[in-house]
Amino acid sequence: MKHPVNWLAFLTFALMATTVFGQAPDRQSSIFHAPLYNELEWRNVGPMRGGRSVAVSGVPGNPMTYFMGTTGGGLWKTTDGGIKWKNISDGHFNSGSVGAIAIAPSNTDIIYAGMGEHAVRGVMTSHGDGMYKSEDGGKTWKYIGLPDSRHIASINIHPEDPDKLFVAVQGALYGPTEERGVYKSEDGGENWRKVLYVNETTGACDLSMDAHNPEVLYAGMWDHQRFPWKIRSGGNGSGLYKSTDFGESWHRLYNGLPKSMGKVGISVSPADPNVVYANIEAENGGVFRSDDGGELWQQVNSERVTYARSWYYMEIFADPKEKETVYVLNAPMLKSIDGGQTFERIKNPHGDQHDLWINPDNPGNRILGNDGGA
Repeated sequence: MKHPVNWLAFLTFALMATTVFGQAPDRQSSIFHAPLYNELEWRNVGPMRGGRSVAVSGVPGNPMTYFMGTTGGGLWKTTDGGIKWKNISDGHFNSGSVGAIAIAPSNTDIIYAGMGEHAVRGVMTSHGDGMYKSEDGGKTWKYIGLPDSRHIASINIHPEDPDKLFVAVQGALYGPTEERGVYKSEDGGENWRKVLYVNETTGACDLSMDAHNPEVLYAGMWDHQRFPWKIRSGGNGSGLYKSTDFGESWHRLYNGLPKSMGKVGISVSPADPNVVYANIEAENGGVFRSDDGGELWQQVNSERVTYARSWYYMEIFADPKEKETVYVLNAPMLKSIDGGQTFERIKNPHGDQHDLWINPDNPGNRILGNDGGA
């Protein structure tokens, strides 16, 4: 199809060029080679960083250092509170889409990165290739396996032993596969065991470890598959699970929860481990709360904004100091200070929120990852 020419704009430009340079630009005398431009130098006008980020983390005790995992540009680090960012994965990672980041609480030089963005959408970068580990704050990395994980949603590390960790493998996006579920390593990623598996279309989309008792873990499992024209979100495999023996056995949580679920997010409160929050996609979905470690649940909020476009969001984070404070990430960032009953929107520079790190020692110190970066 031929595009119409805007002759008025063309003639105006030609007239301006003739007026400024005394002649119309031709092959021998281009306006871009005129003496007027000889002294000019290029400068970066932005963006300095940007693009979708679904994985962020800070460093307890170091309020100027943060990490940002992008969905196509690898892993980045700042040591000046975000003024300058440096890529720390180029030359080390074999794929560029980062799905999860975790820093060992007992040794902040140890960092784990899980590849493959987990916020599924029609336009995505390539899937990930597994797990990477750094023992020097991100200067160097080594590959530690899970090559068929495709999309990793969360990493939880033991608070006292950096070699013990769990990984939520969401798995392949477009087809059934058995390489999904919750994986456990007790030797820093040298070896892995799959400790929670539901079926070949259900992946682990969230993990939460009790900050006071790491034997207790909660997992959100999501039955899903993307097709070229739609996404199937939800099925018999979706649900919430709990382990009380460091992931060796799991039981599904039912009491007070919807019978049919889609994508789910879960967070146990560091302020009170009896309080557990969940954000659930369902016919009447929203925010649910348990006050007895997940055995009995009640819905505290059904506002559509908490679970809209669920396959893309559904992240929930309990405040580390205030048990009644909880955050939900959706298109806006949402905060509740009454246990999830009401939420207010927290303004920030971009929409589509995907990850939140809250400093466990100072909850006022946070880093947010969204479609605009971190």
